[in-house]
Amino acid sequence: MVVDFGTTTNFDVVSADGDFLGGAFAPGLEVSAEQLFSRASRLFAVSLTAPKDAIGKNTADCLRSGIMFGYVRLVDGLLTRILAELPGGTAKVIGTGGLAATIAPLTTKIERVDDDLTLEGLRLLWELNAA
Repeated sequence: MVVDFGTTTNFDVVSADGDFLGGAFAPGLEVSAEQLFSRASRLFAVSLTAPKDAIGKNTADCLRSGIMFGYVRLVDGLLTRILAELPGGTAKVIGTGGLAATIAPLTTKIERVDDDLTLEGLRLLWELNAA
């Protein structure tokens, strides 16, 4: 499985034989946070980094906690449901995309981050079509 953290967060499920089985889309973390900041007039933008504690002691840490830890639970929860639907209930899970390195270490399901996964896939497609 690949979790691609971009404008949307895409969960792509691929069989061991390389067949695309399906997936799921969720709103991207940056898009979600930007909507919160723009629609809640009293709130302000914060960096997308995890705070030390889940219980924030100020507005910025309260925002970071809800945004970051809440998003991590979205990712882990959806991965748990998807994995449960797969034969054997297991799969290798790789994160990619702009915020993968930020989110993956906070999850329990993403095993590794590959920042070049999309480019590598495009290279492989080019090689297949060039032959």
